Amino acid sequence: MSELDNKPVAAVEEAQEEEVESPDVHFKPIVELADVVVKTHEEDENEIFKMRAKLFRFDQEAKEWKERGTGDVKLLKHKENSKIRLLMRRDKTLKVCANHYITEEMVLSPNVGSDRSWVWNVAADLVDDEVERQLLAIRFANSENAGKFKVAFEDARDSNKKLASSTTESKPKEDEEAEEKSEEAEEKSEEAEKKD
Repeated sequence: MSELDNKPVAAVEEAQEEEVESPDVHFKPIVELADVVVKTHEEDENEIFKMRAKLFRFDQEAKEWKERGTGDVKLLKHKENSKIRLLMRRDKTLKVCANHYITEEMVLSPNVGSDRSWVWNVAADLVDDEVERQLLAIRFANSENAGKFKVAFEDARDSNKKLASSTTESKPKEDEEAEEKSEEAEEKSEEAEKKD
Protein backbone atom coordinates (compact mmCIF):
# COMPACT_ATOMS: atom_id res chain seq x y z
CA MET A 1 0.00 0.00 0.00
CA SER A 2 2.84 2.34 0.64
CA GLU A 3 4.13 1.71 -2.91
CA LEU A 4 0.79 2.87 -4.37
CA ASP A 5 0.85 6.03 -2.27
CA ASN A 6 4.40 6.84 -3.37
CA LYS A 7 3.73 6.23 -7.05
CA PRO A 8 1.61 9.33 -7.70
CA VAL A 9 4.08 11.51 -5.79
CA ALA A 10 6.94 10.16 -7.89
CA ALA A 11 5.01 10.89 -11.10
CA VAL A 12 4.39 14.47 -9.95
CA GLU A 13 8.08 14.93 -9.13
CA GLU A 14 9.07 13.62 -12.60
CA ALA A 15 6.68 16.06 -14.28
CA GLN A 16 8.16 18.97 -12.32
CA GLU A 17 11.68 17.93 -13.28
CA GLU A 18 10.68 17.79 -16.96
CA GLU A 19 9.28 21.32 -16.83
CA VAL A 20 12.43 22.69 -15.20
CA GLU A 21 14.73 20.89 -17.61
CA SER A 22 13.05 22.15 -20.80
CA PRO A 23 15.47 24.54 -22.54
CA ASP A 24 14.58 28.09 -23.56
CA VAL A 25 14.40 27.86 -27.36
CA HIS A 26 14.80 31.01 -29.47
CA PHE A 27 15.14 31.04 -33.26
CA LYS A 28 16.73 34.00 -35.01
CA PRO A 29 15.09 34.85 -38.35
CA ILE A 30 17.11 34.01 -41.43
CA VAL A 31 16.10 37.20 -43.25
CA GLU A 32 15.20 40.45 -41.53
CA LEU A 33 12.53 42.47 -43.30
CA ALA A 34 12.39 46.23 -43.17
CA ASP A 35 9.14 48.03 -42.37
CA VAL A 36 7.30 49.03 -45.52
CA VAL A 37 5.27 52.21 -45.69
CA VAL A 38 2.03 51.55 -47.57
CA LYS A 39 0.42 54.56 -49.24
CA THR A 40 -3.34 54.48 -49.63
CA HIS A 41 -3.46 57.88 -51.39
CA GLU A 42 -5.87 58.99 -48.70
CA GLU A 43 -3.09 60.94 -46.96
CA ASP A 44 -3.77 64.05 -49.07
CA GLU A 45 -7.50 63.99 -48.34
CA ASN A 46 -9.83 64.84 -45.48
CA GLU A 47 -12.65 62.48 -44.59
CA ILE A 48 -15.97 64.35 -44.65
CA PHE A 49 -18.30 61.34 -44.39
CA LYS A 50 -17.90 57.73 -43.27
CA MET A 51 -20.51 55.03 -42.73
CA ARG A 52 -20.78 51.26 -42.95
CA ALA A 53 -22.71 49.92 -45.96
CA LYS A 54 -22.99 47.16 -48.53
CA LEU A 55 -22.28 47.94 -52.19
CA PHE A 56 -23.74 46.19 -55.26
CA ARG A 57 -23.15 46.53 -58.99
CA PHE A 58 -25.56 45.63 -61.77
CA ASP A 59 -24.27 42.91 -64.10
CA GLN A 60 -25.60 43.70 -67.59
CA GLU A 61 -24.97 40.21 -68.97
CA ALA A 62 -26.67 38.30 -66.14
CA LYS A 63 -29.29 41.04 -65.61
CA GLU A 64 -28.88 40.85 -61.81
CA TRP A 65 -27.32 42.70 -58.89
CA LYS A 66 -24.00 41.32 -57.65
CA GLU A 67 -22.47 42.15 -54.31
CA ARG A 68 -19.24 44.08 -54.58
CA GLY A 69 -18.38 44.33 -50.89
CA THR A 70 -19.24 45.39 -47.36
CA GLY A 71 -17.28 48.06 -45.56
CA ASP A 72 -17.00 51.77 -44.83
CA VAL A 73 -18.07 54.14 -47.58
CA LYS A 74 -16.16 57.44 -47.37
CA LEU A 75 -16.41 60.81 -49.01
CA LEU A 76 -12.91 62.29 -49.21
CA LYS A 77 -12.06 65.92 -49.99
CA HIS A 78 -8.64 66.60 -51.51
CA LYS A 79 -6.59 69.15 -49.53
CA GLU A 80 -5.21 70.96 -52.59
CA ASN A 81 -7.85 70.90 -55.33
CA SER A 82 -10.92 70.38 -53.03
CA LYS A 83 -12.45 67.72 -55.28
CA ILE A 84 -14.58 65.15 -53.46
CA ARG A 85 -14.53 61.46 -54.30
CA LEU A 86 -16.34 58.38 -53.05
CA LEU A 87 -14.13 55.57 -51.80
CA MET A 88 -15.21 52.24 -50.37
CA ARG A 89 -12.96 49.42 -49.18
CA ARG A 90 -13.97 45.89 -48.23
CA ASP A 91 -13.68 44.84 -44.59
CA LYS A 92 -10.60 42.80 -43.61
CA THR A 93 -8.92 42.80 -47.06
CA LEU A 94 -9.27 46.60 -47.54
CA LYS A 95 -9.60 45.99 -51.28
CA VAL A 96 -11.18 48.91 -53.13
CA CYS A 97 -14.74 48.21 -54.28
CA ALA A 98 -15.72 51.77 -55.32
CA ASN A 99 -13.52 54.72 -56.26
CA HIS A 100 -14.82 57.67 -58.29
CA TYR A 101 -15.25 61.43 -58.22
CA ILE A 102 -18.78 62.63 -57.62
CA THR A 103 -19.91 64.50 -60.73
CA GLU A 104 -22.95 66.63 -61.43
CA GLU A 105 -24.44 63.89 -63.65
CA MET A 106 -24.72 61.50 -60.70
CA VAL A 107 -28.19 61.46 -59.23
CA LEU A 108 -29.20 59.22 -56.34
CA SER A 109 -32.51 57.50 -56.93
CA PRO A 110 -34.27 55.28 -54.41
CA ASN A 111 -33.98 51.57 -54.97
CA VAL A 112 -37.28 49.83 -55.69
CA GLY A 113 -38.92 48.55 -52.53
CA SER A 114 -36.32 49.85 -50.05
CA ASP A 115 -36.03 53.07 -48.08
CA ARG A 116 -32.48 52.31 -46.99
CA SER A 117 -30.72 51.97 -50.36
CA TRP A 118 -29.77 54.22 -53.28
CA VAL A 119 -28.89 53.64 -56.94
CA TRP A 120 -26.69 55.81 -59.21
CA ASN A 121 -24.76 55.64 -62.49
CA VAL A 122 -20.99 56.06 -62.57
CA ALA A 123 -19.29 57.04 -65.82
CA ALA A 124 -15.79 56.05 -64.64
CA ASP A 125 -15.36 53.84 -61.57
CA LEU A 126 -11.74 52.84 -60.97
CA VAL A 127 -11.60 49.38 -59.41
CA ASP A 128 -8.94 46.69 -59.99
CA ASP A 129 -6.98 49.15 -62.17
CA GLU A 130 -9.83 49.23 -64.69
CA VAL A 131 -12.08 52.17 -65.43
CA GLU A 132 -15.62 51.01 -66.06
CA ARG A 133 -19.09 52.46 -66.48
CA GLN A 134 -21.21 51.00 -63.66
CA LEU A 135 -24.67 51.08 -62.18
CA LEU A 136 -24.12 50.95 -58.42
CA ALA A 137 -26.45 50.44 -55.48
CA ILE A 138 -25.64 50.97 -51.82
CA ARG A 139 -27.60 49.66 -48.83
CA PHE A 140 -27.38 50.92 -45.26
CA ALA A 141 -28.47 49.44 -41.94
CA ASN A 142 -31.49 51.78 -41.67
CA SER A 143 -33.27 54.58 -43.50
CA GLU A 144 -31.77 57.25 -41.23
CA ASN A 145 -28.23 56.33 -42.35
CA ALA A 146 -29.40 56.24 -45.97
CA GLY A 147 -30.75 59.77 -45.56
CA LYS A 148 -27.46 61.02 -44.09
CA PHE A 149 -25.58 59.51 -47.04
CA LYS A 150 -27.91 61.19 -49.54
CA VAL A 151 -27.40 64.61 -47.93
CA ALA A 152 -23.60 64.19 -47.87
CA PHE A 153 -23.54 62.84 -51.46
CA GLU A 154 -25.62 65.75 -52.80
CA ASP A 155 -23.52 68.31 -50.91
CA ALA A 156 -20.39 66.76 -52.44
CA ARG A 157 -21.96 66.84 -55.91
CA ASP A 158 -22.87 70.51 -55.51
CA SER A 159 -19.39 71.33 -54.19
CA ASN A 160 -17.69 69.60 -57.14
CA LYS A 161 -20.09 71.33 -59.55
CA LYS A 162 -19.19 74.77 -58.15
CA LEU A 163 -15.52 73.87 -58.26
CA ALA A 164 -15.77 72.77 -61.90
CA SER A 165 -17.62 75.95 -62.93
CA SER A 166 -15.13 78.19 -61.11
CA THR A 167 -12.16 76.52 -62.82
CA THR A 168 -13.74 76.91 -66.27
CA GLU A 169 -14.42 80.61 -65.59
CA SER A 170 -10.89 81.24 -64.38
CA LYS A 171 -9.33 79.35 -67.29
CA PRO A 172 -9.91 82.12 -69.88
CA LYS A 173 -8.27 84.62 -67.51
CA GLU A 174 -5.30 82.28 -67.07
CA ASP A 175 -5.09 81.84 -70.85
CA GLU A 176 -5.12 85.64 -71.37
CA GLU A 177 -2.40 86.12 -68.76
CA ALA A 178 -0.25 83.40 -70.32
CA GLU A 179 -0.74 84.93 -73.78
CA GLU A 180 0.27 88.40 -72.50
CA LYS A 181 3.39 86.95 -70.87
CA SER A 182 4.39 85.14 -74.04
CA GLU A 183 3.89 88.34 -76.09
CA GLU A 184 6.04 90.29 -73.61
CA ALA A 185 8.74 87.62 -73.81
CA GLU A 186 8.66 87.78 -77.63
CA GLU A 187 8.95 91.58 -77.56
CA LYS A 188 11.92 91.41 -75.18
CA SER A 189 13.67 88.82 -77.36
CA GLU A 190 13.07 90.98 -80.48
CA GLU A 191 14.48 94.03 -78.67
CA ALA A 192 17.52 92.02 -77.61
CA GLU A 193 18.07 90.89 -81.22
CA LYS A 194 17.83 94.50 -82.49
CA LYS A 195 20.45 95.63 -79.98
CA ASP A 196 22.85 92.92 -81.12
